[in-house]
Formats: sequence, structure tokens, C-alpha cells
Amino acid sequence: MSSTAPESRLDDFGGPLAMLAAFDRDMRNACAALLRLRFRVAEEGADGEARAAVRRIVACFDSASVHHADEEDDLFPALMEAMSGSDPVCIRELADALTREHRELERRWGLVRAWLRAVEERASVLPSADPLDAFADLCERHAAREQQELFPMAERLFGTEELDSIRRSMRQRRGMD
Repeated sequence: MSSTAPESRLDDFGGPLAMLAAFDRDMRNACAALLRLRFRVAEEGADGEARAAVRRIVACFDSASVHHADEEDDLFPALMEAMSGSDPVCIRELADALTREHRELERRWGLVRAWLRAVEERASVLPSADPLDAFADLCERHAAREQQELFPMAERLFGTEELDSIRRSMRQRRGMD
């Protein structure tokens, strides 16, 4: 996981798009940690190191709703606006698909979080770890699509004004203004 506080990325060189991309990298790292944790818990149990990993993973994914709002409330509409005067069907389809994936990730996160909570509480019987693979796979595919399609499109279409507007909204969503 990144050592830079997510909020500080808003004012870094790359601004809001860099922050959104950094969250995707953090999410991918948290997924890898989640899959490693499953094997660690099976072999070593819910020791202190495993419980610390649980807290890091939970912190990452519990903040995903803010990331999703950044995209759904700011980035997607700004892309649609940037395409005004042309037919933004491809952007609309991409935004709709990514929004559906956000809802599915949120649903699957509930199952994963229940497993993590049981590990942290040192439950004598853990729920099935089966949902972990499906969640991690969807996270990986979703992040890859954003990195390969969404963010490059935004970089091509947005000027300083659009990025500043998104930055202000993201700061406000995080209580930074």
C-alpha cells in the first residue's frame, strides 16, 4: 500500500487523475495482500501480523465508496461534458459498465469483509474464503480497465479547468476545504 496519504495526492503533480490511479494501484496491492492473507491464515492462524494485514486491507476497501463517488459524480459527468457536440456513446457505455462494476465490488466486499472480520476476531470457524478470489479478480479487471481506458481518455479530454473542478469536488467530499 502506498505510504502517501490519499488526500495529499490531490495536490501532487498529477492532481485528481493521479489520485484516482493511485487508489487503483492501492486496491490492486490490497487484493494481492488479501490473497496472501488467506494462505497465511490457513497456515499460521490469525496471529498479530495477519490481524494487522486485515486492518490495512479493510482501510483500503472501506474508502472505496469515496473513490466510486469521485468517478461517478465528477469524472464520468465531466467526460460526458467534454464530449458534448459529439456522440459520447462510448463514454456512456464505459461509465455505465464501470458503475455496475462499482456496485458489484461493493456487494462482494461485504462477503470479503465478513471473512476479514472473522480473522480479526480470531473466530474458531471462518466463513468460506471462496469469495476472496472472485473479489480480487473483479478488482483487477476493473482497475485495469480504468487504467487502460478511462484515465487516458480523461487525460486527453480535460484541460486545467475540468481538472480543477474535479479536484475541488474531491477535496470537498473528503472535508478538506
